[in-house]
Amino acid sequence: VQLVESGGGLVQPGGSLRLSCAVSGGYFSIARMGWYRQAPGKQRELVAWVPTLGPTNYADSVKGRFTASRDNDKGTAYLQMNSLKPDDSAVYYCNAMVAQDDGAGYSNFWGQGTQVTVSS
Repeated sequence: VQLVESGGGLVQPGGSLRLSCAVSGGYFSIARMGWYRQAPGKQRELVAWVPTLGPTNYADSVKGRFTASRDNDKGTAYLQMNSLKPDDSAVYYCNAMVAQDDGAGYSNFWGQGTQVTVSS
């Protein structure tokens, strides 16, 4: 199982970016999918996570600006980021709990990370 991220880049303050995270390889089921970020010199922090059922959860710092979603048929998660600020600059990591076989437990997987830089 691999999580392949795409969509990072350089954007001006107030701009938008959309990140994608596709789960590849054989798997049976995906539970929660989430997004984390880590800025230089800071700890990795939760941005948002999308459960299989129920509401999406967001960090207070991104509420109203970011929207996390998932397409279960495609095994893909998305993070739409609007009204970006310089403080949003970080490496963004996708995270997913994946069961590789029927009856197997869920294991935690991480994407490779994608850089988001918000600067004028």
